[in-house]
Amino acid sequence: MMKDNDIYEGDKMKSIVKNFINGILTIVPIILVVYVIYKTFLFLDGLLGNSLKPYFKEDYIPGIGLLTTIILITLLGWLSTKYVTGKMIRLIDRLLEKIPVVKTIYSVIKDTVQSFLGDKKSFSKVALVIIPGTEMRSVGFITSEQLEDFYSPLKDHVAVYIPQTFQVAGFTFLIPKEQVEIIDVKAEDAMKFVLSGGMTSSSKSKGNIVAK
Repeated sequence: MMKDNDIYEGDKMKSIVKNFINGILTIVPIILVVYVIYKTFLFLDGLLGNSLKPYFKEDYIPGIGLLTTIILITLLGWLSTKYVTGKMIRLIDRLLEKIPVVKTIYSVIKDTVQSFLGDKKSFSKVALVIIPGTEMRSVGFITSEQLEDFYSPLKDHVAVYIPQTFQVAGFTFLIPKEQVEIIDVKAEDAMKFVLSGGMTSSSKSKGNIVAK
């Protein structure tokens, strides 16, 4: 009789552990996403919200700062298309590109933003790169195909960014074009594949994340 009770208690404990793991697999990703969204909202709302709060006082509603930021960015975008204000913005742009130290920081930020939101987006082409001396391949992203302006002997090379697993940091390699294979994979899927260490390579239907 004691053995049957031990088996029953053991099965009960396994069931509790399995349910706990299922709870982690289900709830933790949701909590983390909500947390990231919440922190992002607070950051964006605080850009102008902290300046507006003294005027609104108790009447300040969370989100006013974010809404004001969106309206201001949209207004500046519209003004940049107008003749007079457009010339003023371009003048500021040229001035920032001539100030020592500032021009380096400004150009990096400007080029990075344009690479994601501009007409010619970087990270849109996924590439396979052969690791020299091996048959192994690494997944990367084409960031520039026009290296001749940077250094003329590199006209037959492309810049490939290789991200590291479980982090955003990575390496930029200048590789001969014939050694780079462009593959038909969405940049988002490739980035998830690399950052997760290949764990997202197989698609999972919703609701199938269950411990067995």
